Amino acid sequence: MQQRRLGTSGIVVSEICMGTMTFGTQAGKEMSFRIMDRSLEEGIDFYDCAELYPVPPTPELVGLSESWVGEWLATKPRDGVIIATKVAGAAHGWFNPPVRSDKAALDRNHIRKAVEGSLRRLRTDYIDLYQVHWPDHGMRPEDTLEALDELVQEGKVRAIGVSNEDSYGLMKSLWTSDAHGLARYDTIQNNFSLNNRRFEDELSEVSRKEKVSLLPYSPLAGGVLSGKYNREQLPEGARFTQYMTSTAPRQRAMAERFANERCLASTARFIAIAEEAGLHPVTMAIAWSKQHDFVASTIAGATNEDQLGVIFDAAGLILEQEILDRIDEVSREIPYPMG
Repeated sequence: MQQRRLGTSGIVVSEICMGTMTFGTQAGKEMSFRIMDRSLEEGIDFYDCAELYPVPPTPELVGLSESWVGEWLATKPRDGVIIATKVAGAAHGWFNPPVRSDKAALDRNHIRKAVEGSLRRLRTDYIDLYQVHWPDHGMRPEDTLEALDELVQEGKVRAIGVSNEDSYGLMKSLWTSDAHGLARYDTIQNNFSLNNRRFEDELSEVSRKEKVSLLPYSPLAGGVLSGKYNREQLPEGARFTQYMTSTAPRQRAMAERFANERCLASTARFIAIAEEAGLHPVTMAIAWSKQHDFVASTIAGATNEDQLGVIFDAAGLILEQEILDRIDEVSREIPYPMG
């Protein structure tokens, strides 16, 4: 398992990160602990949480994933495990998170309450990487960055990052940090996969030039790239199987975005490429993700122990140029299948 630096921080992490957003919904407590134990044994020392997890977020379950990670973390040497978590974004945006009486904001008051809650649930006195889950472009960036900088100065947070951000927002925040002498974002966590390559359009250049590492989430496009939605029968218990029949508009929209006909068509071709190369499609998808020079660690997820082997197989794997060229050909012929 290779190690890579987060931005220009002092934090070095495994090239694969284990996500925890299903811990408490699709994965029970015992299974979640087994997934983390197996991952650590394989050299994965980086675990990503959020105050909102598990997904889909509900008032009853919010914070449960952090609590389970914290209980597990208490049995490990703290300095040997790198923990990332996130503060929920603004309540008036694309989604109203069920925290702080549905009034979440990215100001000092809410960030303080969020980090104290996360520290308590994670049973630790510091968080290695603290991230803004989604930005609020309508507020002053210094209001958010000053609050985050205070946490770094106090030793409660080692490094900061942002998620679901665009080029404008990232550059505006970096400029603000530089102009005011505040802590700088070292990472950006965005959706990036074979079926969603939009990060390469503009953000990859910002990432390279400004030394802000990408932490790709959903490298399997929500599990679609495993091929399980290409079968005649939808997989029982799978996330988008549930979302397709959900009465919640947001969940149904996500299912349509991730598992539409164009996504399934491109996935079928990627599976063929992987099979001809003697690789599992999951292994190829994760290897492709972490092979980009702007990527620090690719966030994989699992709901049961049986899914882990093909994830671990991507560690240290470098795809040959012929495979990369064939992947690019699919992306040219079926561009942006996720929109």
